[in-house]
Amino acid sequence: MIISAKAPVRIDFAGAWTDVKYFSHAFGGATTNAAINRYVSGKTVHGAHLSADGADISEGIAVTYETAIPAGSGLGTSSALNVVWLALASGKQIETSEQRAQIAEQAYQVETVLGILGGKQDQYAAAHGGFHLYEFHEDKVNVHPVQITTDRITELESLFTLCYTGQARFSSTLHENVWGGFRDGKRQVVDALFALRDSAYQAKVLLEEGNWDKFGSLLSRQHQCAKNLDDSLSNARVESILELTKPFTIGGKCCGAGGGGCMLFLSPTPEKQQQCAAILEQNKIQVIPFQFAMDGLSVERIGEEPRA
Repeated sequence: MIISAKAPVRIDFAGAWTDVKYFSHAFGGATTNAAINRYVSGKTVHGAHLSADGADISEGIAVTYETAIPAGSGLGTSSALNVVWLALASGKQIETSEQRAQIAEQAYQVETVLGILGGKQDQYAAAHGGFHLYEFHEDKVNVHPVQITTDRITELESLFTLCYTGQARFSSTLHENVWGGFRDGKRQVVDALFALRDSAYQAKVLLEEGNWDKFGSLLSRQHQCAKNLDDSLSNARVESILELTKPFTIGGKCCGAGGGGCMLFLSPTPEKQQQCAAILEQNKIQVIPFQFAMDGLSVERIGEEPRA
């Protein structure tokens, strides 16, 4: 029997960092993000393993994973992998929103046990897919779908540019810097976190209204807030790419924790988006084509024996 599973990664629009327990347990965090059609996939093969001559040599389970996403991308790849791993381990098809929330929570708990410091938005985006506002509290996560039309989704796809800076970032180090400042009560860190949380609600409204000018400004505000959290959340490479794309965009930011990985830009027109992508490619910066993925985690069982 073969069990296969795949889960999308996400691009985050607003609210990064506020899904981490140090903030969300005390004040409530919020993020707005969307899944894209870049996936982590996995497969388990249950049964006999064959030698080169076709003879049965053992009984067991072979497990494989794959993704074409660059390392340290800031797109939530590691958490998507954990969601896929848990789905393969259970072998159950995912049919309800409650099941998706449960597996997202389990993936977060696995990371906690492993000592990985991070938030919950990546796991929930991988499990649910689509556009969502997530609210994070100590004892629950509220999942609010963004009511965005198909036409507006298509329009956004023609205006967004996603690129990989070529510079992987390691979120564990960034977390140490940010939460150290938070524990010390640095005013600009605290203010930035509240601004990030509140912007997630604004992002949902702007997506539903189709107000791209204000949405572009909101993306850029995320980057400024990130720099207020800690200087390590930007660098010369990131700033040079922002400057390079400025003539063709109305907003842009790093994905995820920041400091490198992928960057997201919004252009005012499809023509400007094409110019944005072209200038990036001319400067040897990898552009990652994508569409939005409305479906989240999926599980398929192949060759299962019928029950008696």
